[in-house]
Amino acid sequence: MLDPRGLYELEGEQPPEGEIGTPVLVHALSGFIDAGSAGRLAAAHVLETLEHHVIARFDVDQIYDYRARRPAMTFIEDHWADYADPELVLRLVRDVAGVPFLLLTGPEPDVQWERFVAAVVQLIEHHRVRLTVGIHAIPMGVPHTRPAGTTAHATQGGIIAGFEPWLGTVQVPGHVAGLLELRLGQAGRDAAGFAVHVPHYLAQAEYPDAAVALLDAVGALCGLDLPTQALREAGETTRAAIEAQLGESPDVQSVVRALEEQYDAFVRGRHRSLLAQDSPLPSADELGAELERFLAEENDRRGRGDG
Repeated sequence: MLDPRGLYELEGEQPPEGEIGTPVLVHALSGFIDAGSAGRLAAAHVLETLEHHVIARFDVDQIYDYRARRPAMTFIEDHWADYADPELVLRLVRDVAGVPFLLLTGPEPDVQWERFVAAVVQLIEHHRVRLTVGIHAIPMGVPHTRPAGTTAHATQGGIIAGFEPWLGTVQVPGHVAGLLELRLGQAGRDAAGFAVHVPHYLAQAEYPDAAVALLDAVGALCGLDLPTQALREAGETTRAAIEAQLGESPDVQSVVRALEEQYDAFVRGRHRSLLAQDSPLPSADELGAELERFLAEENDRRGRGDG
């Protein structure tokens, strides 16, 4: 393996030794499953509402596949005006009460996974991180009318005491966040992760309620005061849009009712997975497509500032 230290540079004002104690590191990397954009929304909200600055920057050129995930460029009339540089950075953030923690955001590396993990471990050691926590979201056969469930996992069970398991044994595609947690556990370090459950018919739309669930879980586990009010308000708007669309689509209403019955039975018995691909309602994706398209259009409209 090439020297992991060659993957990143320390940047900006570094916290004096001992000033931030033994912080938590939260990571939200894009590229793996993030249904409802929950992890992205949660991380963006933290950066929009809390004091922060960059303390380390990864050399994206070494680990990013530009042809697989082409960054956006803006062309105006007769010239190129802007380029959305991909960046993978570690920030020092302070919560509402001023408690410091670290936040790692950016694209999941396309190559050199083991070297990247080793580099993150170096930063964890450098900043005396006591716990590393990853966040993302997965599509499941659940209705939007029920509280968002969360799958919690950790390098040792005591870290996530109080979180009930939703899954048994399952094999999924590899991802850097999972590999980081695995390697930290093998090294005897504490690490955990949260995957919030998003209704599979809303997986492609922004789903703020899921971001709230992630921030609440991280806050409870790590003792951080993370703001969620704006996300909760956005969640109310999204739910109102969903209900308005449901009122015009009896077919989708029937799917939601069936998912509610399935969800309630599962919660009572906790007897099987609710992963979307295991859903006994194979028509749910098709019937939910109309609703999904509607919400995607709503997100685009808000992004343009309409209404």
